[in-house]
Amino acid sequence: MKKTIWVNTIVNNEENFIWFSVMSVIDHVDKVLIYDTGSTDKTVEIIKKIIALKVNKIILKQVGEVDTNEFPKVRQEMLDVSQADWILVLDGDEIWWEKSITLLKDEIKKKGEKIDGIVVPMVVSIGDIYHSQEEKAGKYNLLGRVGHYSLRAINKKITGLHVDWPYGKESYLDENNLPVQEREKIIFLDAPYLHVTHLKRSSVKRKYDKYKSELGQDFPNDKLPEIFYKPHPEIVPAPFNKISGIDLIKAKLLSSLRKIKRKLK
Repeated sequence: MKKTIWVNTIVNNEENFIWFSVMSVIDHVDKVLIYDTGSTDKTVEIIKKIIALKVNKIILKQVGEVDTNEFPKVRQEMLDVSQADWILVLDGDEIWWEKSITLLKDEIKKKGEKIDGIVVPMVVSIGDIYHSQEEKAGKYNLLGRVGHYSLRAINKKITGLHVDWPYGKESYLDENNLPVQEREKIIFLDAPYLHVTHLKRSSVKRKYDKYKSELGQDFPNDKLPEIFYKPHPEIVPAPFNKISGIDLIKAKLLSSLRKIKRKLK
């Protein structure tokens, strides 16, 4: 039985990757709900390009600048608006592989009535898209796994499902305020996505920037998400810039220091 899936995405100055993020999932879901929180770069313009291309698939709302205390309320509104069986949480710095998003969609179709959520792994880019952060750097503890993991698909029929907690820690909770990822009917699916949160995501300074000057392990360029190689409007920056010059020297130095620090922990 088909399960409807709506994507919930909050963006702010994500012009470098928002096209690839949304386009990597849009053909696999029923609707993409995007709330922009005051972008000053070309994020909104790029989203409107996708809207023109994928008619009736995107709902865009420009809510203006949002204080960190208001983020849970914004996510709650998105949750309330979503007329779906399942929610896929997608940030503007997350890009899915075709195989991964297909596996996720199929898993929801097969088990959607019996499970509450799906945890997946992520490949975290560091330095540029040709390098990934080592697994030891991941601190998320989900389903007994510690590393780069995230709850990304949530059954909207969970009783009392709501969003709470401060920005950076906001979580989807059930009627007893138990985080969804701690419920019994959560499964792990080996369907990774690419997370570029530590790369430069805009040409303007981001208020909540997570850029890291670091260089990870080599990641083969023939294994990158397929959407990177598909045509896109000129307004969309190409994702293939390699770290170089002073940035590369600084990243190599800091990477060595951070690896030593992780080994000592």
